Amino acid sequence: MTAQEMAPEFVEAVLPLPTADMDGDALFHLGMMYSAGSGGCPMDRVSAHMIFNLAAMKGSIEARVYRREMSQEMEREEIAEAQKAARRYIDAGVVSLAA
Repeated sequence: MTAQEMAPEFVEAVLPLPTADMDGDALFHLGMMYSAGSGGCPMDRVSAHMIFNLAAMKGSIEARVYRREMSQEMEREEIAEAQKAARRYIDAGVVSLAA
């Protein structure tokens, strides 16, 4: 099971997942872990893209760069899946959108 498939409010911590207290830098580093398959995370482009989305929303410039690069290697369906998963995290309160 990947990070984007897990509902953030119902998951026991079996994988490192985004949390509301993470800033953009922490989310960026988590995204890097999923993009490289390190730190207990499986290599998963969709989860990495989703987490880079969340990091970018919290101000990480690096996450924007990596998200863009990753998008060039992904299918449209994968990108759409990552965007929907990021929306689930936003709806769960992990990331607040700027007003």
